[in-house]
Amino acid sequence: MTSSAALIVFIKNPVLGKVKTRIAVTSGEFTALQIYLQLQVITRKQCINYQGSKYLFYSDFIDTNDAWDSNLFNKKLQTGNDLGIRMKHAFRELFLQHSKVIIIGSDCPYLKTNHIQEASKLLDTYDCVIGPAKDGGYYLLGLNSLHKSLFQDKNWSSATVLYESLLDLKQLNLSYKMLEVLEDIDTLESWNRFLESDNHI
Repeated sequence: MTSSAALIVFIKNPVLGKVKTRIAVTSGEFTALQIYLQLQVITRKQCINYQGSKYLFYSDFIDTNDAWDSNLFNKKLQTGNDLGIRMKHAFRELFLQHSKVIIIGSDCPYLKTNHIQEASKLLDTYDCVIGPAKDGGYYLLGLNSLHKSLFQDKNWSSATVLYESLLDLKQLNLSYKMLEVLEDIDTLESWNRFLESDNHI
């Protein structure tokens, strides 16, 4: 068994009108889709460089012919009615084969391979690793065992997710470590900030 944590990548199938809806309101569905596809390119590049096992979970259907190489990513389907349930099911499935599991999405272009590697190493010492997002959520969650309360009773995609998750960790008496704060892309302004940043290559 590899010493690296298994990596779960949650993505939405890139369908016009179904992704980056907040951006679509101001910039149109086509622009929103193009931005989302670029975010996937950025995320994919960082994931490919990660040495651990990689699992790609699609929102609606498994695409065996997209840009995510099936030889590198074990492709699966998300199941459940909300994000928390979907994440819980994915973690539960991966813990059948791995002792450490990390999940990310494709909304944070500032996320680098070294963030994932750092989280994997920290899980040898801590029960949980969280990558906090500027909007009050998180861009990365790493665990070495399943704790259901982390995925329940959350207002997902709200500014309270990180706070509520930290409360859960304290109630469970779990040790945790925070990575640096990064920004998710939810608006055209946040995307433009990324394009103007040193992170954009």
